[in-house]
Amino acid sequence: MKIKEIDAIHFKNDTAIKTIEKVVKDETITLTINGNISRSLSAIEDSLKEFTVGYLFNENMVKSLNDIKKIEIDGIKINAEIDDKLLKTNETVLCSDSAGGWRSKIKEVNPVESDFQVNVRELIDRIEELKDNAEIWQTTGGTHVAGIVYEDQFVVKEDVSRHVAVDKVIGYGILNGFDLSKSYVIYSGRMPADMVIKMTRAGVPILASNAAPANSGYEIVKKGNITLVGFLRGQRCNIYNNKNRIIFD
Repeated sequence: MKIKEIDAIHFKNDTAIKTIEKVVKDETITLTINGNISRSLSAIEDSLKEFTVGYLFNENMVKSLNDIKKIEIDGIKINAEIDDKLLKTNETVLCSDSAGGWRSKIKEVNPVESDFQVNVRELIDRIEELKDNAEIWQTTGGTHVAGIVYEDQFVVKEDVSRHVAVDKVIGYGILNGFDLSKSYVIYSGRMPADMVIKMTRAGVPILASNAAPANSGYEIVKKGNITLVGFLRGQRCNIYNNKNRIIFD
């Protein structure tokens, strides 16, 4: 179960009423890689295979599905075996925000080469669809929501961590044969460097959010050739880089 009921007191207009409220149930998920790299993170026990694939790609541990030898999931414990050639490089990040609190400078950014375009009206419509498809958020208000769009497919994942939610949708796209260079990710949450770098490593050209970018995220999108769209709400948004990928009617 992803939702739990707890006791609460609802206070409004000087009146306190005992009530039962629904909250999202998060777990401490443990991801072990090649038997000796272990990460624990708070997440919803859902779509853990998609999360694992997305995490491995977004943390620069693998470059293709062929680099992943095995993923075993036992409840909240995940064991993955990968080709460890990238683990020996300096560009692998083993402790990003997905695993709790990474804030160090990202030194290497490979630009995303894509001429993919999307209409600004579609982005505005998708942010509304994102909320409409966020069932746990609608019930509890306790999740971040991410979606990936490829052709006529729009897949939404939720999690208590915005990083894990994005890992899940990118992992879903990889597992289901999406051409990520012709896809975009839309999600709820800020856009600092350690979020935006996930897009560059996965090769996704457009990231849109209802929240604001941080300067560190803006610097990464310039290096990574990403189009960043922020404050996507109502009838407005800001486009911060590579405006050629956004079509205006």
